[in-house]
Amino acid sequence: MKRSKINQEIKNMEKLLKNFKVSLPPFCSFTPEEWAKKGHDYDEIRDNMLGWDLTDYALGDFDKIGMLLITLRNGNIKIDKYKKPYAEKLLLMKDGQTAEMHYHLYKMEDIINRGGGNVLIKVYNSNPDGSFANDDVAILRDGHKYTVSAGTRIKLMPGESITITPGLYHDFAVEEGSGDVLLGEVSMCNDDNTDNYFYNKKVGRFPAIEEDEKPYRLLCNEYPKVN
Repeated sequence: MKRSKINQEIKNMEKLLKNFKVSLPPFCSFTPEEWAKKGHDYDEIRDNMLGWDLTDYALGDFDKIGMLLITLRNGNIKIDKYKKPYAEKLLLMKDGQTAEMHYHLYKMEDIINRGGGNVLIKVYNSNPDGSFANDDVAILRDGHKYTVSAGTRIKLMPGESITITPGLYHDFAVEEGSGDVLLGEVSMCNDDNTDNYFYNKKVGRFPAIEEDEKPYRLLCNEYPKVN
């Protein structure tokens, strides 16, 4: 994915958040030059991968399959000094965009439609071998508990949310014609390096980047190391 494309997508999300009157923490506006000067007092951001995040699932077609994210806060199950047992993200998906089917073994999360269009989430229980289970899926949606058939797509309109439990396969698709969607995620600690299990084993989490221009913002897996 070209750096110029990443830069433009981040700028577009910044504009959208301003329209929604959503303010971001200071570290989301640090330039690469500022990051080069940050010492160990910013280790929580580096170690827990806070900040800008983007995926095209290594498929090279971001406008159709991908999403842009910001991790606002996060603990760390591998590093004892970070005691937060929770995480929070903002996710932007464009009209007609989809995200790959996956589940988490550790993380439980609530996905919230914060505004814009409608998001469709298809759900399956997972078998131990990673295949789809055929049994009904228990849904917890804004305090309403019910069951649906395997493969059902749940529509979340603005303000609505769903709880995604460990082992529950889920994907995302923006309902075409409904507009870009700003999603919120409130969850247990997030680990994108080890706790994403994709149904399509050929996809990846982070993009390969073609450096056709300077970064506007560093992604959460790009922060320079501190000596």
